[in-house]
Order: sequence, then structure tokens, then C-alpha cells
Amino acid sequence: MKSNTSRKAVDKLPAMEQDCPSVVDSEVSSISSIPEASAFVDSLVTAKREPLQWEFKGLTLWLEFEEFERDLSRANEFISGKYGTELIPLVHATAIYGMEHIDESEAIQRMPQIKDVLPGGDWPVMDPPIAVKQDLSEEGKPGQVCTISWAELTLKSNEQHERAMDALCELFGVERKGPWTPHISLAYDNPHESILNLADIISYATVMPTLLRNPRRVKAISLWNTRGKMSEWTCLERVNLLEDDVTEKD
Repeated sequence: MKSNTSRKAVDKLPAMEQDCPSVVDSEVSSISSIPEASAFVDSLVTAKREPLQWEFKGLTLWLEFEEFERDLSRANEFISGKYGTELIPLVHATAIYGMEHIDESEAIQRMPQIKDVLPGGDWPVMDPPIAVKQDLSEEGKPGQVCTISWAELTLKSNEQHERAMDALCELFGVERKGPWTPHISLAYDNPHESILNLADIISYATVMPTLLRNPRRVKAISLWNTRGKMSEWTCLERVNLLEDDVTEKD
């Protein structure tokens, strides 16, 4: 498989996906108790919420996923439209958050080595989500690095993913503090009087079955400057992992 590293600067892209563990979750198997999705799909709001005020930090590595008819991107866009929340510009799972021990130029120089250090040159395929969650996190609580409200598709790690994480952390000089807890965030909101609702998120997922049923390949790993608010974030570099650079599946 050929190496395909491309430089991509994205001006003023808002975004962030944190490792903010949830304490409230709804297993995918329990969606039968949720009201009909049509009530959610048909009700859009026009009022805009205040942009996310949390100040993030450092340099961050994201996993980017293949999509099935833009299902992840559509979920991100639709939920943002319903709630009036600031749009997450790129659907992803965080691999490493908030690196401050290396500068941008050094991190960019290490990016082309990712395919060489990953076992097999690729990231292991991610299984379908195991849960849908909506919760609040508070910086300073165990495992929580930000104070936000968010909704997510919860993924799971395994031995193969942990080996890939070990390789990535070693490449970037990051000390691991525990197992990886991957998830894909679909919405962010400020925690004060947040309007995000778990039943709504699960209702939407029921009418977009690929969100819950499909395993996904990781198509790329991207490096972001995540200092400041979401609107201040920029993509610094991206390494494509798929030979065919798949972005969508029929």
C-alpha cells in the first residue's frame, strides 16, 4: 500500500472531540423504548445557541472515518440544525488530545511516519457502535478534560486498537494513562441549560441505520491545532490510510 500524505490547511475550522467519559448511556439494544423518530426529524429550530465557550488546548490527533452516503456528516449537520448548536466541522474520534510538549512543525514532521509505525500500516477496523450517549462533562472530574455537553456514538477498543494507540503515542512522545475510550461526537453544546436530548439522538439514529450497524475503516489521521474555542481550530496535516482514499460507500 502506497504512502499518501497530503498537507491541508483549513482556515478557522471549529471542532473538537474530547475524551470526556459519559456516566449516562443508552445501549443501542434499548432503542425500542424511544418515541417515534418522526417527531424529531420534523422539528427543526431556528434559534442559534451561543457558540461553544470552552477553551481547549494543544495539538490533537483525530481518526477520520469512511462514510456510507455521508451518514456521519449528515447526522452532524442535521443535529446541529435541529438544536441550533455550533457545527462540528469534521466527524472523528480523538486518538490523542492536547499535546503541548511538541510544537506544530515537529508534530507535522512526524506525521508521515504514522503508516510505518501502525501494525500493518492501517488502523484496525472499528466495530459498530455499542451505545448512544448524551451527557455533561466537567473538567477535573476523573477522566474528564473539558466542561461541555455533548452527544456521541460510543465505540469500543480491543487488543488491536490498543496496539495501534501504543504505536501512535510512542511516535508522538505521549505517555498513555489508561485504555482508549473511543467515541464519535455528533453534537456539542455549552453545559449551562443545554438543550441536547438523549431520546432525540437515539430517535435520529433509528432512521439512519448505518450509524449503528456498520463497521468502519479509518480513512485518515489528521493533526489539529486545538488551542482556544472551536471556531479557532485549524487542521495542520493529514495522512491518508486507505489506498483508494475512500470517503463514501454506497
